[in-house]
Amino acid sequence: MELSSKKKLHALSLAEKIQVLELLDESKMSQSEVARRFQVSQPQISRICKNKEKLLADWCSGTANRERKRKRESKYSGIDEALLCWYHIARAKAWDVTGPMLLHKAKELADIMGQDFVPSIGWLVRWKRRNNVGFGARHVLAPRFPPEPPPPVPTSQAQPPLSLKDFSPEDVFGCAEVPLLYRAVPGTVGACGHVQVLLCANSRGTEKRRVLVSGLRAAPSCFFGVSSEALPASYHPDLGIPWSEWLVQFDRDMGRQGRQVALLLAARVVEGLAGPPRLHHIRLLPLSAASTTPSLPTSAVRAFKAHYRHRLLGKLAAVQSERAGTSLAEAGAGITVLDAVHMAAVAWAKVPPRLIVSSFIQEGLAPGKTPLSPDKASEMPPVPSGLSLEEFSRFVDLEGEEPVSGVCKEEMGPEDEEGVREDAFAPLPTKADALRALGTLRRWLECHGTSPELFEKFYACEEEVERLCCL
Repeated sequence: MELSSKKKLHALSLAEKIQVLELLDESKMSQSEVARRFQVSQPQISRICKNKEKLLADWCSGTANRERKRKRESKYSGIDEALLCWYHIARAKAWDVTGPMLLHKAKELADIMGQDFVPSIGWLVRWKRRNNVGFGARHVLAPRFPPEPPPPVPTSQAQPPLSLKDFSPEDVFGCAEVPLLYRAVPGTVGACGHVQVLLCANSRGTEKRRVLVSGLRAAPSCFFGVSSEALPASYHPDLGIPWSEWLVQFDRDMGRQGRQVALLLAARVVEGLAGPPRLHHIRLLPLSAASTTPSLPTSAVRAFKAHYRHRLLGKLAAVQSERAGTSLAEAGAGITVLDAVHMAAVAWAKVPPRLIVSSFIQEGLAPGKTPLSPDKASEMPPVPSGLSLEEFSRFVDLEGEEPVSGVCKEEMGPEDEEGVREDAFAPLPTKADALRALGTLRRWLECHGTSPELFEKFYACEEEVERLCCL
């Protein structure tokens, strides 16, 4: 059998290519002689000379892998360079950079750049090889500034002392844990239906974080078959805000946007964190325990509660109109935690940005010489019929009248089966049920002379439901 006479390709590493350039510069050897010495072809030596400046730049950068023989450019060179820049900053600060951390950061950078890219282990290995990361000695240039010494770790987040002046108003957030008697009716005090609601917004009112509602039961019957991702607010099955989990998610969201923000927190919340989570994009600014300044302005919280109570009374009035002879208290007993989640999301969305801005300024939590003076009547919901302004005001502030006591039916254990609604575990609605319900709703609107604007909203809802039915 005749053997192939084709010569085996001998590629030179970056270090060998630099030796070739030194030989050509310092001696009188020709390219052919150098080629024979390194056992390569003369055209290869010629290409090395042609790329002399680029090869020397790679060598002097200290980041190139000097043993690599071929340099294959990445399809995502922008992500490559950005990740390498972040890596050098992290190393300069003496961070313990791991593979999963690099993969996560690469994905964040890709999202920021608007590129459809999902880094894999193979890509990370090639990225390390291209940039001489994690292979033998790292030739990393000394940072212009010495690494920051690790700060002490107090009970609050381990951060150097900061003030609100270090952040723009758009990047200053306040949050509050609001107790809510979610199905109380006017004239009742304390009894049942207690949840905690977490509200968070920035001092310009341009950003409101997703509402978080926490309750007493791990799986209330009203949540049977419900997709948590589809809800307009989050639900946590415990009467207490999961601060660590919430902070980590907030930090992750700010990281995706490439932002550094400040978060005002009550001192008791910071002190109650068992091992504060590592936050890279959020600086916690705990308010003094002796301070009377709230971490989220009181007027913004009160506006949320007013909108919630107004929406609750509207829902109860509709129930009474359907069931003749039903008292307000009986109608309120049918309100579930799932209803509360929806109403809390709507109420928070209705709190206007200008009220939030003026509230932050009035509390001294945002720059501004004098608080804004919006029309208060337009900022709060109208007083429901049947109640005076004083009665509605007392209803809004119901949680402050009595400590919460007692247990609701929905909050009882499994042994109290009489507290479970009869339709709690009924068959889940089908696509046919949804389409029939749309037809019924449209017919009802047609027969009651509603406005064209309401039909426009119905058409949008109808189109979205039909789209979901086709999936």
